[in-house]
Amino acid sequence: METVATEFSEGRINRAQFNAMYGRYSEQRTIIERLVERNPDSKAWKQVMGSGGHTNFLREHFESQALFFMVYRHHAPSPLMIGGKTKPDMAQMTPILRALWAMPKRPKIGLARKALGDELWVVLALGEYAVTLVMFLMEPSLAQATLVRDMHTDFERANHAALKRGTAQLERMVFPQRALVEEKGF
Repeated sequence: METVATEFSEGRINRAQFNAMYGRYSEQRTIIERLVERNPDSKAWKQVMGSGGHTNFLREHFESQALFFMVYRHHAPSPLMIGGKTKPDMAQMTPILRALWAMPKRPKIGLARKALGDELWVVLALGEYAVTLVMFLMEPSLAQATLVRDMHTDFERANHAALKRGTAQLERMVFPQRALVEEKGF
């Protein structure tokens, strides 16, 4: 239970993962305490602990999933790249971008995440030349949001010359954000 609390505090798991795993461990603890109370010499409590397979299932089941990403050059009307399992709802994304670009003292670099309802969350990674928006199903962990920021930083670093010149030769650009939505088959 301490491990789950630590993982949450360090941003490695999201709230849903924490609640599911903590609840599972809490149930196991209650059962073990009752078994030990009834028969302190019994080793039956070891069977309650299990192999951890159920906890791994809960961890994976409640992990936030990236649905799509969009990369925009600042103030550009259309994205440089869109990728993912689902198509973005532009009516939902456009107001977010307009609000970002209308900020009078917008930071050069930033990271934000916001709930949009229906278990959808957007993570926005802002850089000097562009912004990456990633839509997640369920709340992303801090580690997932940080990964989006790191990928956007790598995108700007790898494409610095083209972004600085203002050219958009997509065939010459790389998009590390693709790794967020590609199937993870080995």
